[in-house]
Amino acid sequence: MNMKRMRSRHHRPNGGGGGGARHNNGQMPLNRNHVFDSNGPDMRVRGTAQQLFEKYLQLGRDATGTGDRILAEAYFQHAEHYFRILNAMAQAAQQSQMERQERHQQRLRVQQEHEHGEGRRHHDEQPDEQSEEESSEETAE
Repeated sequence: MNMKRMRSRHHRPNGGGGGGARHNNGQMPLNRNHVFDSNGPDMRVRGTAQQLFEKYLQLGRDATGTGDRILAEAYFQHAEHYFRILNAMAQAAQQSQMERQERHQQRLRVQQEHEHGEGRRHHDEQPDEQSEEESSEETAE
């Protein structure tokens, strides 16, 4: 059997339907500097999610100005897609920041408990030593 016939025209060796930058769970990396290759309604555009959002928004406005409502709607839909990606990135960054703060707070609590525990141990030892000294003084009298 011919191997060329078994593969589709759009076969991707990485096993995915998209670019090789996808994670194992199929999600795009949420890095604001990630560069996307976008196939717009009538052209290819390359840039970050923010750049693509602004570009498609401007193209939609331009198409609206020329009276091409169909093309404008297509551009606005592309802009909305990248707007959603930007929101997902912002939410992921916020969640990551909250997790970092929680880990930091947990480390501080553990450190304070450790210091407080050592302070209590030293405090507990001191009265015992003093009571031994006091008792030896009392017996000497």
